[in-house]
Amino acid sequence: WMREEDIQHDYYRPTCISRFQISLDNNGLPLKWKNQLAGSSILKRFVPAMGWFGFDPTSTEGAKELPYSIPDFDFDYSLVDSGIPVGFWRSVGNSYNAFFTESALDEAAHLAKIDPLTYRKKVLKKQPRFLAVLEKLRINSNWRRNLPKGHGLGIAIQKSFGSITGAVIEVFLNDSRVLKLKNVWIVIDCGEVVNPDTVKSQMEGGFIFGLSSTISEQITINEGRVEQSNFHDYPIFKLSSCPKIFVDIIESGNEIGGVGEPAVALAAPALTNAIFS
Repeated sequence: WMREEDIQHDYYRPTCISRFQISLDNNGLPLKWKNQLAGSSILKRFVPAMGWFGFDPTSTEGAKELPYSIPDFDFDYSLVDSGIPVGFWRSVGNSYNAFFTESALDEAAHLAKIDPLTYRKKVLKKQPRFLAVLEKLRINSNWRRNLPKGHGLGIAIQKSFGSITGAVIEVFLNDSRVLKLKNVWIVIDCGEVVNPDTVKSQMEGGFIFGLSSTISEQITINEGRVEQSNFHDYPIFKLSSCPKIFVDIIESGNEIGGVGEPAVALAAPALTNAIFS
């Protein structure tokens, strides 16, 4: 197929919407967490019964179970058919659920007036592997340093495909008030490490893949047809826009996890949390 045919007749990433209702205790930590997710199903195309039962683990991964200590946790998923053919996209359900959950957690930290990294440490006290990733991120990014005016740091952490990954991104507004990406620090615990160079490359590539989709890539449907056709109206991230990326690997020796997809899910929440800060 020509690129125009491929872009306009593909299987697309599912559209999803998520709502959170979070109660905080006297210390500002989550006491009750109610998350409602609605979106289309990928697996329904292969297993029609998924549609009958409203069940799709690829849609709910990254949201149905969280590592955070929350006494009252409630999650609900509604399968909604958009009429658009959907398919697997790099990091699948984690790609949007990490954005939803990590954004909601930052909002809770903001309401509690607690630093977002410290806040995550408080709700991950029983998760030593997550705490190790957060501590590495704190050190590598020099998290609590005084930033120049117009700069912001954002953080996100996620477990997917058996690996725990975290990222901090630094953004700033230039003299023309245009948002620029400066630095990214990524830490991964993927258990047993076979080839560190491969892990590093996948972290870099995955994060850039996620940034590109967050910043510039968009498919729109008009009267049943995809409007985009090539790179002139479906722009992808360019080398000139890329931040510097620093990758640190924790060789924990745990069961081996994936490295090709986890970094993708971190890009959107880390970026938007940085913009907010």
